[in-house]
Amino acid sequence: MSARNKLAAEAVVDLTLVRVFDAPVSLVFKAWTQPQHLVKWSAPHGFTIPSSTGEIRPGGVWRSCMQTPDGSELWLGGVYREVVQDRLLVFTHAWDDADGTPGHETVVTVRFEDLGGKTKLTFHQAPFESAGSRDGHSGGWTECFERLDQLLKQVA
Repeated sequence: MSARNKLAAEAVVDLTLVRVFDAPVSLVFKAWTQPQHLVKWSAPHGFTIPSSTGEIRPGGVWRSCMQTPDGSELWLGGVYREVVQDRLLVFTHAWDDADGTPGHETVVTVRFEDLGGKTKLTFHQAPFESAGSRDGHSGGWTECFERLDQLLKQVA
């Protein structure tokens, strides 16, 4: 593969989103790690999370059901690889196929940076199988972060 093609291929498989939340890092981290908060924001607009379980520790398994506006259920899950209080979450992420078997797996890395009462969140997910998959996740996560921003304003 030529250097130019390799760079183009790498651009397709990675997603990085950066957002600053007007909330302390401890609160943003709790929103990512406490089920009562996760179910309120970790799905795009119009979607719900009727089921969410997990052990937030290295090696801990997580599993969620995302319900679409038309009532369809989408199951996903993974394993936590790293958990550093108020600083870092690393976990795998895979959607279940129609038969319940996990599909293509990506790794999500979420970094939390204390900005003195605000939090800079750097989100990275890779590798994706296609630009379409990456772009779909980008839109979904962007909506999730909009919902997270609203939740943080309510609980702050």
